[in-house]
Amino acid sequence: MPVRQSFLPFHQPWVDDAGIKAVTDVLQSGWLTRGPRTEEFERAFGAYVGSRHAIGLSSCTAGLHLALVALGIGPGDEVITSPITFPATANVVVHQGARPVFADVERLTLNLDPARVEAKITPRTRAIIPVHFAGHPCRMDAFIALAERHRLRIIEDAAHAIEAWAGERKIGGIGDFTAFSFYATKNLTTAEGGMLTTNDDELADQARILSLHGISRDAWKRYAPDGPLHWETVSPGYKYNMFDVQAALGLSQLERLEEWWKIRGGYLRRYREGLADLPEVEMLGEEPGIRHANHLCVIVLDTDRLRVDRDGIMSALRAEGIGTGIHFRSLSLHPYYRRTFPASAGDLAVAESISERLLSLPLYPKMTADDLDDVLDALHRVIAANRR
Repeated sequence: MPVRQSFLPFHQPWVDDAGIKAVTDVLQSGWLTRGPRTEEFERAFGAYVGSRHAIGLSSCTAGLHLALVALGIGPGDEVITSPITFPATANVVVHQGARPVFADVERLTLNLDPARVEAKITPRTRAIIPVHFAGHPCRMDAFIALAERHRLRIIEDAAHAIEAWAGERKIGGIGDFTAFSFYATKNLTTAEGGMLTTNDDELADQARILSLHGISRDAWKRYAPDGPLHWETVSPGYKYNMFDVQAALGLSQLERLEEWWKIRGGYLRRYREGLADLPEVEMLGEEPGIRHANHLCVIVLDTDRLRVDRDGIMSALRAEGIGTGIHFRSLSLHPYYRRTFPASAGDLAVAESISERLLSLPLYPKMTADDLDDVLDALHRVIAANRR
């Protein structure tokens, strides 16, 4: 018999009654698109992460793209980033006609390695995109020093890192721009959506205008009683704006964000204790002096000790009623990037060697302690059955 009779999904968002009411209130208000709720969410989120400007968007991808556009990065430029990330991080660089350059990651956290980044800097390098993987903040002091030394821009990919701190600084107000994700699996969800933060007034103004077709400021108010009679296109922008239905859900989620962070932190500690007796399984490490966002529980399998590979363990856990995920297979191994931007042999040794051994376990506040025990029981059973 499998450990579970009912399947435990890898993730389930927690939308409580307050969130449902917030959304229905907007639906009944008669104003559905960008409006007062979006502005309220932007102010609240900016205050939470300690950033002067927060721009509500349709996705984190939109935020990364707008950051590149606002910074004038385009054809002939290079942007250094991590290969252990979702494709969007590098895709937006390609969309701008620039070249994504992958640098290797640190083994402890799988975050971008500052020393490997510096070795990749050329006269064409314009920016670095550190990815705060799984919720562990990158070594931002090192990246800021690099940026100052080589006159580069910093765009942080904080899709996993809403609650994270790098030392004494909150993620969201350190680099030139920081992009956050509110996708359904994130610590805070608006179903789909994202936020772009910056402390630079001019960059914020550019990003806001670009996010709504490049039309003049507050053109979204044109149907309001006090709205402008006319608007103008000042730049060829994009349709990237957040809208009030999303923002209402986001506001309700923001109220519980710290509570949920504590729950996930407790679950991560239980995972670490419960997996300590499995030599075939290793959890990622944590550097001192940081605050982890507790977004993912990523384990590394020692497949040399197992009779099956990572996918075999994943399938066996599914048969036990446990859903899992993969975060991430190095982008350098994906067909497009392998073909278009090939890495030299050994250049991404950590990222590529670990890619096929990574597995993410369920970690979300809607889980119960019993659910977590089921994951541990299933993993022990599957490992025991597949030991060499």
